[in-house]
Amino acid sequence: MSASIPPPAPDFRRLFDSTLSPLLILTPDFTIVEVNRAYLTATRTQRGIVGRRLFEVFPDNPEDPAADGVRNLRRSLETVISTGRTDTMALQRYDIPTDEEGGFAERYWSPVNSPVLDGDGQVSHIIHRVEDVTDFVRLRQAGRDHERAVAEAQTRAEGMEIDLFVRAREIREVNEQLSRANVELDETGRQLREEQQAKDRFIATLSHELRNPLAAATAATELLALDLPDGHPALSVLERQLGTLARMSNDLLDGTRALTGRLELVRERADLRTVVDSACADLRRLFDQQQRTLVVGLPADPVLVDGDRLRLAQVLTNLLSNALKYTLPGGRAAARLSTADGQARLTVEDDGIGFDPAQADELFGVFMRAAPAGPSTPEGLGLGLSVVRTIVELHGGRIDAHSRGPGTGASFTVLLPLAATDVPPPRLPSAARRAPRQLAILIVEDNTDLATTYRALLERQGHHVTAVHTGADALTATESHLFDVVLCDLGLPDIDGYQVAREIRSRPHGAKVRLIAVSGFSRGSDHGQSRAAGFDTHLAKPLPLAELLELLAEDTGQR
Repeated sequence: MSASIPPPAPDFRRLFDSTLSPLLILTPDFTIVEVNRAYLTATRTQRGIVGRRLFEVFPDNPEDPAADGVRNLRRSLETVISTGRTDTMALQRYDIPTDEEGGFAERYWSPVNSPVLDGDGQVSHIIHRVEDVTDFVRLRQAGRDHERAVAEAQTRAEGMEIDLFVRAREIREVNEQLSRANVELDETGRQLREEQQAKDRFIATLSHELRNPLAAATAATELLALDLPDGHPALSVLERQLGTLARMSNDLLDGTRALTGRLELVRERADLRTVVDSACADLRRLFDQQQRTLVVGLPADPVLVDGDRLRLAQVLTNLLSNALKYTLPGGRAAARLSTADGQARLTVEDDGIGFDPAQADELFGVFMRAAPAGPSTPEGLGLGLSVVRTIVELHGGRIDAHSRGPGTGASFTVLLPLAATDVPPPRLPSAARRAPRQLAILIVEDNTDLATTYRALLERQGHHVTAVHTGADALTATESHLFDVVLCDLGLPDIDGYQVAREIRSRPHGAKVRLIAVSGFSRGSDHGQSRAAGFDTHLAKPLPLAELLELLAEDTGQR
């Protein structure tokens, strides 16, 4: 029988390299003499670490002030050398360098250091075995964080439950307080609205009542002017002061409407040249009487806007009146109209007292004035510019004020959007003139002074005029006579002017009569109500003679 062949000796190097546990072999001076693939993989290193000192390859993380991996590992290795026995280390955090320059990756390890003894029982090598437990540590930390979060949430929930009861009681109390406060606010709001309405009615009534005597006085002044073609100083004073009273009355009413958002427009296509020319013509005599110069600059081409002619004229009248008030005798004011970039540009400037540039925006406030109140302060309510701004903004425009300072004059610039040019411009109105045909006119006016004055003025133009003072008398007069024009006040003592108009229109010849409503109220809704009753035109008191005669001349050409 043949002898058995002994098995080949194991390849210990291959076995070492194939071991799944990361292994590192060190000399007593901590020089790396061998390493397996598992260790290189776990520590992200290469075989180039063989021959190098352990702590040179794996230093502490300099970014972690609490790092103690090097100290703990060195202590364990020194224990193995001194005792010749295996040392199992506690869980260690030992960050490892990454491929990035100066970078470290957080790692947790479970190290075991075992001695290899020579024939004399001395430690010749140390086998350093580690297990990467980073994932385990992180999972355990996440579990602890979760448990802590659950505990905190439970504590908060218990606290919130108590809090909810307390808050619910507080909310009920607050809701009860809010309910009581809302009731009080509603009541206060109702009272304020009633007070505001009462104030508005008072101001509107006051303005309306002022317009009747103003209209009569204005008409009487114009009648006197016809008898005094060369003028008279007292007549000039009357004209000037009546104009001031009329503007203050208008500003008072319009200021209230502007504050409450009830300022209304009656829009139509208008040539601003006509508006500017007419307003300047009305004021030029006042400028001359007070020794001021008024310069007007108008373009050759129409400047068309969609707006309210009367309100736009009011804008210019208020601005020029301010220029007149705040300019000294011998001073100068100018009104210039131009167009640019799809806008009409109206500029009113003067060389008067000016104002502090810091006041530019404040001037448009309610009851604001450029000059401080005092004995020499010009008359006015401080409402004119506020009304101007409201009218301009209702037209989609803007207004700016400018001055270099006190004593340097002031300028106001109004910008308004131009209308589309596909509608032909309106014809320029003719000047007031003696009518080519005498009209039969009925004046219905309960203010006898005003009725008498208007009758005298119209008779001067050659018209045949009858005046009555009640609605009933108006209906009786129109039954027995055919009138071309009925000039009817709306606020009559027996039946109102609307009923008078409806009754006249219902008659066989009623359609041929030109009905003109005259009232101290002249809002857009007032115009609409007049048209609905059958009036052709609605005019506001005080009615200037030139405007009335122009309207009658227009009527003569149409009928």
